[in-house]
Amino acid sequence: IRTLNQVQSQVVKEYGVEQWDMKKCHLKFPSLMEQLKKIEGPVYVSIDIDVLDPAFAPGVSHHEPGGLTTRELLSLIQGLPENGQAPIVGADIVELNPERDINSMTAMVAAKIFKELLCKICKSQNKK
Repeated sequence: IRTLNQVQSQVVKEYGVEQWDMKKCHLKFPSLMEQLKKIEGPVYVSIDIDVLDPAFAPGVSHHEPGGLTTRELLSLIQGLPENGQAPIVGADIVELNPERDINSMTAMVAAKIFKELLCKICKSQNKK
C-alpha cells in the first residue's frame, strides 16, 4: 500500500487487516515471502496492477512511483503455497487502463501475471 485515506485506514483497523506499505515491503521482502508460505485455507488473489511501479506498468489510471517491480510481483505469486495448503478459489487483475498504456506494455505484464496466476491456481488445488 502506498497511500490510504482515512476511511480505508478505519476499515483496516476495524477488520484487523494486516497491511504492508511499500517501504516495509521493500525493506522486508524476504519476510513477506516467508509469511506467504504460512497462508492456509481458501484464498482469493486480487492483483491491482498499479501495485507495479509506472516504469513497469504505465497503463494505469493513477501513476504512483515507488511500486513493485514485475519480478517482485511474480515472486509473490510464485511464493504462494501449493499442494492444497491454501487452494486459490479465484483471482482477478484490475486497474489496467489501455488508453494510458504505452506499446501495450502493461497489457503484456498483465498477461504474464494472468498466466502465473493460472499456473498457481492449478498447483494450489493439487494435494500431495
